[in-house]
Amino acid sequence: QLVPLIIALVGIGIILVVGFLIMAEIASNSKVAADSNATAAIKEVQSATADIPTWLPIIVITVIGALLIGLVSLFRRR
Repeated sequence: QLVPLIIALVGIGIILVVGFLIMAEIASNSKVAADSNATAAIKEVQSATADIPTWLPIIVITVIGALLIGLVSLFRRR
């Protein structure tokens, strides 16, 4: 039951890393850097998505807690 969870979390982590790398490349682009509106938009997107990785441990702990509660209730019925 944990394998799909681990695969999903690794996939989310990879997508986040690629997304952050793309945003960093766009921010360092000379055409984007010359446009103050584009630079402000990129900075806003980067600051908005900076909180997403902090939620992953909370999600993992919640799922593990739910699995433990499920196991306890399963053994309690026996």
